[in-house]
Amino acid sequence: MNLSPSPSPRANRDDRWKFWRDVAVFQLKMFLDNVRDLVLMPVSLVAAVIDLIMKGEREGARFYKVLRWGSHSEEVIDVYSAIKDHDPGEFKVSPAYTVDAVIARLEGVVVREVEKGGTAGSIKSAMDRAIDQLHAETGSVRDKTLNVVTRTADKLREKFGSEES
Repeated sequence: MNLSPSPSPRANRDDRWKFWRDVAVFQLKMFLDNVRDLVLMPVSLVAAVIDLIMKGEREGARFYKVLRWGSHSEEVIDVYSAIKDHDPGEFKVSPAYTVDAVIARLEGVVVREVEKGGTAGSIKSAMDRAIDQLHAETGSVRDKTLNVVTRTADKLREKFGSEES
């Protein structure tokens, strides 16, 4: 028996409209974010080429200026602001598995092999070992994700399969 008072109909309506507002704003922000990315890709490449041809204040000055603009615009768009007041849930990313961390790890493998005088074959083998190690380290997360996706798909099949009968 549930003894807690049920939320008022007014609160439900307010939550519903806040939800729909968040959906609409998220879609708008995703659109703006993608347009920004489409513009940023060629502009950053042009800036890098100009930096290679013309000497600036420092190496890559124009390219890094474009990156600063991109970073600032990302903060302005703030795509995921709707979840700031919500429970973060299970989605915490280990700093060891960000794109930058994985690239740095793989770069380290290549640098170590080159410093040892490695051949293309030994560098490839070292990279394979590093990637296999990453797969082994992230295996439990991958298995959990696959399990959630499988259970969800089964529930959807169950629900929609039984409605068709």
